Amino acid sequence: MKISCVILTMGNRVAELNRAVESALNQIDGDVEVVIVGNGADVPEVSATPPEGSSAVVKSIRLDRNTGIPAGRNRGVEECSGDVVLFLDDDGWYADQKLVAHVRDRFATEPDLAVISFRVMDPDGGIGQRRHVPRLRAGDPQRSSPVTTFLGGASAIRRSAFLQVGGLPERFFYAHEETDLAWRLLGEGYRIEYDAETVMYHPQVPPTRHTEFYRLNARNRVWLARRNLPWPLAVLYLTNWIVLTLIRERRSPAAIKAWFRGFAEGLRTPAGERRPMAWRTAWRMVKLGRPPIV
Repeated sequence: MKISCVILTMGNRVAELNRAVESALNQIDGDVEVVIVGNGADVPEVSATPPEGSSAVVKSIRLDRNTGIPAGRNRGVEECSGDVVLFLDDDGWYADQKLVAHVRDRFATEPDLAVISFRVMDPDGGIGQRRHVPRLRAGDPQRSSPVTTFLGGASAIRRSAFLQVGGLPERFFYAHEETDLAWRLLGEGYRIEYDAETVMYHPQVPPTRHTEFYRLNARNRVWLARRNLPWPLAVLYLTNWIVLTLIRERRSPAAIKAWFRGFAEGLRTPAGERRPMAWRTAWRMVKLGRPPIV
């Protein structure tokens, strides 16, 4: 099985990008094809090179503008030739040189496995962020389990499954695009696994660092429901998130205002193709511990 790795960059973290590329190239028994996507920016020159005797390669493409995370990753997948595609943030890196061999073995022997979500560790030794464990019971990040979503920048995806369901929803730009893809993969009968043995390092940064976080978070939740859920579940899902947001952000009127502005935008603007999941898929998600209402 051939492995590719897509790394998005805005061209402003050269040292970090070099570290990310190096961690992919230096995999034991890896021979990883690295595709660097400059998302509206020139791709910086990196000093990392494949080890002697390796067939690993580094390619780069430049997009004319910042098209957002899902579109950037889709373009990267188009340039890949691997059977499995790793997605890696340009400020992250792999902790273990045997990660790719482990990933290859799992995908080669588990034909219904579509996605592996990696364990994200704080390089400074912190406890890690709850959102990095893609399940409701996130207290033990060292426990592997089936899941219903995954982390985009810390994952490996079967390329054929990715293409089968149409890739990531490009109009999302940022936030919840992985969940949209995950729900469609589950609907096709694939599995998604959080694998605690696959470890990457990433600095602890809050998602709110993005200036449009609250607006895009809310807008894309609405789009996610409109695209993927039967209407009764969509109403429950969105009602649930209204309540959760009001509780979580009760001390920040500005955040609540931005969130509801995005929610309204999600209701009035096109969400893209609607393909509601079958009720059996929703029931499967219930049995996996995360019903599609939260």
